[in-house]
Amino acid sequence: MDQRSNATVISVKPANSTVREFILFSRTARTDSNFTSLMDGGRLDVVYQCILMSIFSSHKHRDTKFHGILNGSPNPPLHLEVDGRELRDARVDEKTWEDILRKVLSGEAHPGIKLEKKSFQELVKEKGKVYVLEEKGMDISKVKFDKNPVFVLGDQVGLPKKDEKFALRYGEKVSLGKGLYLSSSSIDIVNWWLDRKGIQ
Repeated sequence: MDQRSNATVISVKPANSTVREFILFSRTARTDSNFTSLMDGGRLDVVYQCILMSIFSSHKHRDTKFHGILNGSPNPPLHLEVDGRELRDARVDEKTWEDILRKVLSGEAHPGIKLEKKSFQELVKEKGKVYVLEEKGMDISKVKFDKNPVFVLGDQVGLPKKDEKFALRYGEKVSLGKGLYLSSSSIDIVNWWLDRKGIQ
């Protein structure tokens, strides 16, 4: 990523444009603003990295939504939504996102970000068809994706089995290959693949 990508990015896409979505299940991310760093906040650094890969490309925001289901103390679960079409005043550096997440988790507003009390299973049920990223799934090159696909993945620990089983009632497993990838890297790979195929 070049240095110019640290500039503030302004989204000009209408909110009703097509959008792909990513749902991250975070087992440990704190649900209040009581943390000294993103890593200290129940691995909110993983959430930040996934937001970065979901929303940002060079010099612009993607037409994507990131959903983080935060399950850490003291008030789980919380649903954090970041809409790339509406996000404002957000650079890509970690300090900026530490400030933004602390502000939002304190109950303050930020353009393009919503926070609500909602569980993973409630969100998946709302979305309908989903694609669960899992190394034993169908290879991504063989999957025929719906328009506006919704991808589900776990954090550094992985998706709990009961929640994976629930999500698969609404979709299928998709594999990025035999290797194990960071959650944020998985999102980056999916975006690259869909961009290459012209799939929104």
